[in-house]
Amino acid sequence: MKRFATAAGALALMAGTAFADSPVLLKAVGTWSSLTNYQKHEGPFFNERLAEASGGQIVGEIQSQSGLGLKGFEIMRLVKNGVFDFAFGLPGYVAAENAIFEGADLSSVTQDIETQRQVAEAYYPTMEKAFAETYNAKLLMLYPFPSQTLWCNAEVNGIEDLKGKKIRVYATTLGDFVEGVGGTSVTVSFSEVIPALEKGVVDCGITGTMSAYTANWQQVATHAYTLRVGWGLAFGAMNMDKWNSMSAEQQALMQTEISALNDRMWAETATEDAVAISCITGGDCEIGEKGAMKLVEPSSTDLAIRDTVATDVVLARWAERCGADCAENWNNTVGKVLGMTAAAN
Repeated sequence: MKRFATAAGALALMAGTAFADSPVLLKAVGTWSSLTNYQKHEGPFFNERLAEASGGQIVGEIQSQSGLGLKGFEIMRLVKNGVFDFAFGLPGYVAAENAIFEGADLSSVTQDIETQRQVAEAYYPTMEKAFAETYNAKLLMLYPFPSQTLWCNAEVNGIEDLKGKKIRVYATTLGDFVEGVGGTSVTVSFSEVIPALEKGVVDCGITGTMSAYTANWQQVATHAYTLRVGWGLAFGAMNMDKWNSMSAEQQALMQTEISALNDRMWAETATEDAVAISCITGGDCEIGEKGAMKLVEPSSTDLAIRDTVATDVVLARWAERCGADCAENWNNTVGKVLGMTAAAN
């Protein structure tokens, strides 16, 4: 019996050592496989960088949302249920669970990427709490897609021409903007926008500049109206149980590596608007074939109308959805960055 106990103890010790030496496997889902964020950042980070930086102690596997055929609203529910350990996604797709998720990327309120990053940082603690409470998830990063503008298969030469148009949106706050300028918001998945434009289901679609170019919207849309109506701010979040199962050293390494990834993504996105708009409208293009869309830049009158809609419609409607406490928190965080006030009636 003594020899048996000794042998059993040795086996247990060996198993414990083997377990401690086993790499942590992180199953991740990324955004869209055709876009820069996945191709150059999300994919390489999980497929290569984590293992390299950790000496093989953290190993990632990632598939894109588009490759898996998933809808945006499904992503964090799957993370909560442990199907994935980590997800990249857009808060606009999870806002149905709680309007608080919209607060860092309300349509039209932020006009440049430097300010958008200040907004993301100011609202980060709010988002962090919301992810933990709603999805049992650890928020680790907020990063941008290129600015969201309008791509139309119709004559659009200014903001007034959006009246009566059916416009594709992917988030409630974008729908608020569209309705604020007299259009009709239509929810269409990203993969279905081209046929929707071809068939007249929608007259215009809202998406990021590089997203539109790489998805070949220029094949069906005629007018590139570069009125900035959002950023497509995205998140990286991890299942909290999986996060808590990692050692303090592994957690620290993850946070260091993700912080560096975040910086790289902000820096690259800052350059993409000009490149994509040039390519899609027949200008210089070193990344692919030129499009032939008509470039329509907003006038000073357009910008003034957009700003009014942002305050009187977008911000007001969001405050109503989110409630008085939520609006007060926004005023004390994002509101201070933008000099704006949200009020829930």
